[in-house]
Amino acid sequence: MVKTIHILNGPNLNLLGKREPEIYGHETLADVESACAAVAAERGHAVRLFQSNHEGEIVEQIHRARDEAAAIVINPAAYTHTSVAILDALNAFEGPVIEVHISNVHKREAFRHHSYVSLRADGVIAGCGVEGYALAIRRVCSLIG
Repeated sequence: MVKTIHILNGPNLNLLGKREPEIYGHETLADVESACAAVAAERGHAVRLFQSNHEGEIVEQIHRARDEAAAIVINPAAYTHTSVAILDALNAFEGPVIEVHISNVHKREAFRHHSYVSLRADGVIAGCGVEGYALAIRRVCSLIG
């Protein structure tokens, strides 16, 4: 049975490939979606990618995932460090959650070292560039069967 994995992205990730390529690389969010779809398809699953610059829309997508997704891969971007609302929504999701960060947040400013999302995440991948998303898909596929 095909299971869907939701890939949720926070603020400014719509600029991936254009914004600070020395930190985030040249790949776009469309490139991320293609790579993740290929990895999921190899394992008999599908992905649905969503990006928003608005916290409430991300919360709504997590709520939808309760009925539509077997797992969530999330890069909350700046909301990682500020959003109790996203944490609370993730706590209401019963499937696996993998947190992804393109850069190694632990080598950056001190405020980036704390993640509310990590309190719920079943795993965290940071500093692997956009390849971290594909790694996260591989991991959730092993968790959801």
